[in-house]
Amino acid sequence: YYLVNSSFSYFPGIPIFHSKDLVSWQLIGHAITRVEQMDFTGKGVSRSLFAPTIRYHDGLFYITCTMIDGGGNFIVTATNPAGPWSDPTWLAIDGIDPSLYFDDDGKTYITYNSIPPDNKSLYDGHRTIRIHAFDHRQMKLTGKDSILVNGGTDISKKPSWIEGPHIVKKYGYYYLISAEGGTGADHSVVAFRSRNIMGPYLPYEQNPILTQRHLQGQRQNPVTSTGHADLVELPDGRWYAVFLGTRPYEGDHYNTGRETFLTPVEWKDEWPVINPGKEEVQYRYPLPFSQISPRKNISPYSGNFLYKDDFNESQLHPDWIFLRTVKKSWYSIA
Repeated sequence: YYLVNSSFSYFPGIPIFHSKDLVSWQLIGHAITRVEQMDFTGKGVSRSLFAPTIRYHDGLFYITCTMIDGGGNFIVTATNPAGPWSDPTWLAIDGIDPSLYFDDDGKTYITYNSIPPDNKSLYDGHRTIRIHAFDHRQMKLTGKDSILVNGGTDISKKPSWIEGPHIVKKYGYYYLISAEGGTGADHSVVAFRSRNIMGPYLPYEQNPILTQRHLQGQRQNPVTSTGHADLVELPDGRWYAVFLGTRPYEGDHYNTGRETFLTPVEWKDEWPVINPGKEEVQYRYPLPFSQISPRKNISPYSGNFLYKDDFNESQLHPDWIFLRTVKKSWYSIA
């Protein structure tokens, strides 16, 4: 399993993690490692690289991402997920959060958050989810874009910031999984489905399929702002979701930023349900692969830990990152 995260204006950019059990993750490299790929000079600390997605198809790994305050949406590719990765192919689409879907008929599509119809907002936070055909061999968009979702689950209620779309296929349906409500306390995950990839997509009556916004803010050990989920199917048919969330220590204050969470997914009446049977996101769940022992001697990325580096390799460990692009070597390793 491979996982990528937003890295904003830190360099190298887009960390790539590998795991065999969905629990023990090892940082194996980054997608943006060269100034020729992308330059973060002068960018805000929390700008630049937003919401990457990794996919694999026919021997090639693809990462889609958005360069905020820069070139916009792009794709990089690699035969080895540890790198090196290609220079970016820039996509002429308005919006953020691009995600590739390789259909079983050989066609490829990109879904993404975009502007309202005719770029005329009906309210603050009015966005759309759009789809565009993509030639993954020629690495170019084809045809015209189409709107899959306008506004969100119910536009009459003025839902804000429908974004982070991903498509999965099951039961003969295309399921569109998206974030809604903005990335603060109202963040959520919603689901739509259609028999045709181009729509129409109908929202799940029990949406959202994940949120914490209705829970008491003073509860013990809260996880908040949950959203931007992606789904993964295991070889035995079980499903899990990864999504972002925060662990505030008081109000909306948290030192660890947005973190990555993993929860089970169940399918009920042919709809996905994240964190089934529970309201609160849990700190512990049964291991997805109880027969696999967690890997040892890898860097920890959550909890309380000490970090040690003897600098006995010829290159810096990928755990080391810099604020904005490093354009020349100013360090040496003995």
